[in-house]
Amino acid sequence: MSIKTPIGQGHGIKGRYGGLPDPYGSESFSQIVLLPVPFDQTSTYQKGSDKGPDALIEASRNMELYDIETDSEVYLKGIYTAPPIIGKTSEQMLDLTYKRTKDLLLKDKFVVTLGGEHSISYAPIKAAAENYQSLTVLQFDAHADLQPAYENNPWSHASVMARVKELPNVVKVVALGIRSMGKEEFSCINSADTIFAHQIDDGGKWMDRALDVLEGPIYITFDLDVFDSSLMPSTGTPEPGGLFWMPALKMLQKIFQEKNVVGIDVVELLPRASDPAPDYLAAKLIYKMLSYKFF
Repeated sequence: MSIKTPIGQGHGIKGRYGGLPDPYGSESFSQIVLLPVPFDQTSTYQKGSDKGPDALIEASRNMELYDIETDSEVYLKGIYTAPPIIGKTSEQMLDLTYKRTKDLLLKDKFVVTLGGEHSISYAPIKAAAENYQSLTVLQFDAHADLQPAYENNPWSHASVMARVKELPNVVKVVALGIRSMGKEEFSCINSADTIFAHQIDDGGKWMDRALDVLEGPIYITFDLDVFDSSLMPSTGTPEPGGLFWMPALKMLQKIFQEKNVVGIDVVELLPRASDPAPDYLAAKLIYKMLSYKFF
């Protein structure tokens, strides 16, 4: 049964993804949990991604909750917006996020973590890797994020994938859309598991190549700067030459249809009051992925 009370156009309950009323927005009912982690301490260009989760959630209250493509209303599965994880340091934030994610996975929830800077992703990936024993991480990103330590900080947003690769239960990292890195990072790249932005073609062969190397349970870490800067200017380092909306959705639909996606994070939204469109895009991206997952 669909919601009868007004939703969309700013209706619904403030602070809840989609503005969902109970039971659809309650923790006990929901199969899906959104976990906000508003952390931004290691960003080195533009700061403000700590405001990303709130902006995304607010934008989501303006979405229509019927998805045309899948002919579904995924909110009927329940989407609970958890209280945010607040950490004063990287280590504290990661520890709290890891423990909360681990607890939610033990309750058989599908967890979507909201950043915040990309460094937050290490914690839910660690929890998912332990829960599923072996994990492939699919990284949508403009940047490799493979610095051993950036500005002497091993927990920097620029080092997150270097830390992820150290996790014993992460068997593979597949990266899509990379178009910016330091020369010293190139030696850390596995070319067979990396599709650079300049290798993404209109014919879709890159999608088949990506699907061929994905194996086992899949965790998607989605840095919004993978999108072209004309589509997603509201991020810390908006790189030109990235993905556009429909090719990204087509790739995601194929992944969810053919693979077992067990967790998601969406990071690096840096909202601007003058242009809320990217906030809405990020909110819609999550809803599309959930629609692909559950229908």
